[in-house]
Amino acid sequence: VWGYLARGNDGLTLVMVAINSLTMLVLYGVLGGFLLGVGKLPVPWQALLLSIAIYVALPLVAGYLSRRWIIKAKGEQWFKEKFLHVLTPITIIALLTTLVLLFSFKGETILNNPLTILWIAIPLFIQTNLIFWLGYWWARLLKLSYEDAAPAAMIGASNHFEVAIATATMLFGLSSGAALATVVGVLIEVPVMLMLVKICLRTQDWFRPTTVAQAA
Repeated sequence: VWGYLARGNDGLTLVMVAINSLTMLVLYGVLGGFLLGVGKLPVPWQALLLSIAIYVALPLVAGYLSRRWIIKAKGEQWFKEKFLHVLTPITIIALLTTLVLLFSFKGETILNNPLTILWIAIPLFIQTNLIFWLGYWWARLLKLSYEDAAPAAMIGASNHFEVAIATATMLFGLSSGAALATVVGVLIEVPVMLMLVKICLRTQDWFRPTTVAQAA
């Protein structure tokens, strides 16, 4: 979504998202177990691995198989020019629907605990901006085009909060502090990422020109 809004290279975005998903498939459980162990919490490996299978592996396999089937039935050109253009608005609508559902469950808790929300939000805000600017600056040093630099920085900075929410809910329950933290993560990430999209669109002249998108 963010690469599309920043008018980046769609092909590169898809490749990076695929690599990101494969990396997460391998490392998500390992890192989750490590962080739970650091916090001296019991590691529910069965539930953790099940959440990876459902929320990471299953969508990845379904996407791969559906792509192969569509290209075989309709051709690669139809897939890129027709299907992806139809799918992108659906992705945005799904994101907005997820936000509405999340806040309908957690809205009262968020309003009643502003200080807790602030303490969760501050490190998330710093992390997202820090990773974005590191990626964006390195892309500039490497003399990438804007269309490649923008999605690289945006994907690096974004978080898989939908997976985090599902995992936290499965492991600790919908009313847990972990689930609340992931909901706050979405609350912070969406406006911050939209801000970074705007920054990308306004700094296209930092990069070598190719097909320069015009800022909205």
